[in-house]
Amino acid sequence: MPNTTSHLMQAYARQPVSFCRGSGARLWDTQGTEYLDAIAGVAVTSLGHAHPEITAAITEQAGLLLHTSNLFQIDWQERLGERLCGLSGMQRAFFCNSGAEANETALKLARLHGQRKQVAQPQVLVMDNSFHGRTIATLAATGNPAAHRGFEPLMPGFVRVPYNDIGAVRQAAAQVPGIVAVLVEPVQGEGGVRPASPEYLRALRALCDEQGWLLMVDEVQTGMGRTGTWFGYQHAGIAPDVITLAKALGNGFPIGACLARGQAAQLFSPGHHGCTFGGNPLACRIGCTVVDVMERDNIPERAAQLGHRLLAGLQHALRDHPRVVAIRGLGLMVGIELESDAKALLGRALAQQRLLITVTRDTTIRLLPPLICDGAQIDDIVARVARLLNAPTALPAHGEHARRGRITSPAT
Repeated sequence: MPNTTSHLMQAYARQPVSFCRGSGARLWDTQGTEYLDAIAGVAVTSLGHAHPEITAAITEQAGLLLHTSNLFQIDWQERLGERLCGLSGMQRAFFCNSGAEANETALKLARLHGQRKQVAQPQVLVMDNSFHGRTIATLAATGNPAAHRGFEPLMPGFVRVPYNDIGAVRQAAAQVPGIVAVLVEPVQGEGGVRPASPEYLRALRALCDEQGWLLMVDEVQTGMGRTGTWFGYQHAGIAPDVITLAKALGNGFPIGACLARGQAAQLFSPGHHGCTFGGNPLACRIGCTVVDVMERDNIPERAAQLGHRLLAGLQHALRDHPRVVAIRGLGLMVGIELESDAKALLGRALAQQRLLITVTRDTTIRLLPPLICDGAQIDDIVARVARLLNAPTALPAHGEHARRGRITSPAT
């Protein structure tokens, strides 16, 4: 039941549990009950809770300097920009506080790109089932009608086409004037954990080159090792013009980044954009520490290995489940699509299995475990999910025309 005495706006359907302590992939609530975290704060705490090196960096930097503003040089910001550009092949970085802000930055770059091309009404091509944020601009870019409800009229300047369909993109190029950029997720997380094919991403790159469009890749959820490479687009062997990051970059501390190369890296000049808190010494030192740990411990490779283990375990455990439509994913980003509404499973997973999951698009269980899980914890996630779905009250009874389980392999 909702907390009727709370002074918080009712923007979230919160579960009746409050966590007070964490360690690695484990959490404890205020009653001392232990849970296994299979969502990592929705792909945020990829290095786990209370990581000792991140804790030490926060403690030391908080005692030195938190904030000076971007009116002055910030050494930690310079260091993090250099590190991220080195990993991604980009040339310039802009720092902010969140994924939505990073995507806003990318959309402003697209508008400036259009202005340079003398396009009077620049359009950004976006995808059905996408998610890019909840600000007015990123909401308009998002391909989910449910998220739009109540916030119309949406901001103009977006052309939406089916995801993973290069033919639809080519048709838009032929029919819609003024397209200046494409914004795409390598894996649609909120859209049900749907990976783009490498061929699709490579074809997008080629078409953007042909048309003079910017290829902008939203790596807010997929970036920083989640899919088994540093960035999701690297599976396709392409180089975007712009990428956006957040979530795992701060392992729980708010930070976002927009990286660019080529002409896109030169579009901003003083006064075009800004962010009061973006790239402050504390946030950027934490980001540098995250990169240090991920590089030293080969975290992206670990995510690839554990992701194969998670998918194989789920495919084996759920291979005969009558209500499983598909299992798909990339690295430690996995979706289990069910034939019926799965929202009630979130509460049951907490209460019955002491497992944190999330449900997206109503019917898909999304698993985003910390990338520092060990093999036993991955196997434990599989076992708890199987028990959850095999419980007599797990799902509504399926009809006589229900689809049998169709298990899909991960995208490669």
